[in-house]
Amino acid sequence: MKKDPLEEVVFKNILERRSIRRFKEVSPEKEKILKILEAGIWAPSGMNNQPWRFVIIWSKEIKQKLSELTKYKHLILEAPVLIGVFLDKDKMYHQIKDHQSAGACIQNILLSAHALGLGTCWIGEILKNEEKVKEVLELPSSKYELCAIVAVGYPDDPSERAQRAPLKNFILKEF
Repeated sequence: MKKDPLEEVVFKNILERRSIRRFKEVSPEKEKILKILEAGIWAPSGMNNQPWRFVIIWSKEIKQKLSELTKYKHLILEAPVLIGVFLDKDKMYHQIKDHQSAGACIQNILLSAHALGLGTCWIGEILKNEEKVKEVLELPSSKYELCAIVAVGYPDDPSERAQRAPLKNFILKEF
């Protein structure tokens, strides 16, 4: 059976994507940032509620403030662009389901960025300072819930991709 070229591209993209923690100083084009967000909004969501919202951060001043809220200060400061991924509480209907949708949205962002030659790093550790992040970004605390900050830029990170254990280690049962 002949392999579908699109199928090969999808699997190649999934298997080659990795977290990038060092970026070139050049900023990604705004069109590419909007394109990866477009991919993000095509993630599945329960009842098609599409609860995700984004803050695009180019400002060095805002990055400086955010960098004080995480142990990954260098990553926040060095990334040419940051994307704050939030859930709109007015659109949510189920906490777990909506967070799963946000995770799918973020994964779409990561994969589409990789396909466009960009590197990303999903920063979740900053969640411990969610209220301060919303304050820095001037977002109403009661309306939005922080899911992640995604660092985006052109990769300048020669480190190797982390490995995965064999698939058999993850399968509990097969009936």
